[in-house]
Amino acid sequence: MEKHDNNHKWFIILIVSICLFVTVLIPKLGHAHIPNQQLNQPVSSLAPMIEGVKDSIVNILATSAGYPEIEENLIEENEPPKDPYGQTPRRRNKKPKNFESFGSGVIVNAKEGLIVTNFHLIEQTKLVTVTLTDGRHFKAKVVGTDPDSDVAILKIKADRLVQIPIGDSSKTKAGDFVIAIGNPYGLTQTVTSGIVSAVERNNLGIEGYEDFIQTDASINPGNSGGALVNMKGELVGINTAILAPGGGNVGIGFAIPSNMVMTLMQQIVKFGNVARGMVGIMIQNLTPELAKALNEPDAKGAVVTSVSPNSPAAVTGILPGDIILKINDKPIHSAGQVQNTLGLYRAGSKFTVQILRDNSKLTYKLVSADPEAYKHQSEINDPFLHGLIMKNFDAILPGIGYIQGVQILNISENSPAFQAGMRPGDVIVSINNKPSPDLLTAQKLAADNKQEEILLNVFRGNGAIYMVLHKIS
Repeated sequence: MEKHDNNHKWFIILIVSICLFVTVLIPKLGHAHIPNQQLNQPVSSLAPMIEGVKDSIVNILATSAGYPEIEENLIEENEPPKDPYGQTPRRRNKKPKNFESFGSGVIVNAKEGLIVTNFHLIEQTKLVTVTLTDGRHFKAKVVGTDPDSDVAILKIKADRLVQIPIGDSSKTKAGDFVIAIGNPYGLTQTVTSGIVSAVERNNLGIEGYEDFIQTDASINPGNSGGALVNMKGELVGINTAILAPGGGNVGIGFAIPSNMVMTLMQQIVKFGNVARGMVGIMIQNLTPELAKALNEPDAKGAVVTSVSPNSPAAVTGILPGDIILKINDKPIHSAGQVQNTLGLYRAGSKFTVQILRDNSKLTYKLVSADPEAYKHQSEINDPFLHGLIMKNFDAILPGIGYIQGVQILNISENSPAFQAGMRPGDVIVSINNKPSPDLLTAQKLAADNKQEEILLNVFRGNGAIYMVLHKIS
């Protein structure tokens, strides 16, 4: 009886072991062969998000030659324009000046029919055609452009448009997942994914104002003007450029932040252009070594290197050596950031600048000036030295000795100095035979001159020459 009980016990243990084996192993085998959908498990996909934004991405064809047969806003062709080579200009009818440029655009205001794209895409073109995802084609009006940032705003008259949600690009960080949507090489509605590689990229020499979002999402010719979208389906950038040493995508693309685009669009829609104001400062990045030399070792910001006479900055009291900490309460950490921030202010805009000087924080209120008005006033206030960017020069040169004066860094071709033969690198050591050891002295000597000409003693190369500057009427 006891033996039978033992056998029964081992039989139960065997059955339980088999059940556990089946419970643990079989599902694992099943997962290797059975799709997740059949197991009622969710599948990770960007499709739902893309479905919500894809209709706001349009195809753009810009041509240098107009089509006489197009009179209405709606173009009646059945097939959308296609190009197997992307946005690279190509010749039509063997005429060198006739070309077609292909790219992308993003609908940002469905009610008004406003579309954002790149300036370089529609530059020097006579006709811009917009193709929607439903196949409709429209002749677009160019509302305005900003070549310095490579932004253009188009307008079409159409119903049933879908606009993209606008994100706050200032919240975009390196490592964020993003997707790029556009029409590379004529392949409409192409979606690529990646991450944000870096933000606030500048000094690349691509545009006049650069504050790029860098991404490794594939961007190719034809993607220009397309959307860079975050995982919420919000526009955070307009794709504009790639770094392609070998001619193809290498995972380094750049997008204009949506905040910059929308700010510029507001100006373009309201005024028809972007009229940047001038402040009158030159700046550079504040390195730890430079901060230490300025006796501000813990400072973070950008340092003012030059202030133009009679400029808003000069009138307000900003000086060379001041460290810019904030603009309108926005912390500053690079010279490029200062340039881009000020570049968004239209002439006449009011803003505050917080600076650090002698371990004290000072806040100034500035009003950006109209560049043309400033230039005209500068010519009146300084009829001889206007059009020059100068700095103090102080050096002992071998075989020559001690030289002190003001050196020309840059010069306008319309200035009296340029027409007299002066060039960058020249050092003005005297004005009307009076020493000009620094910029303030030189400007005062020139302003005190009441004659129609002025005599300059200029150090150039290994010698010195006299030059006569005449007022330009």
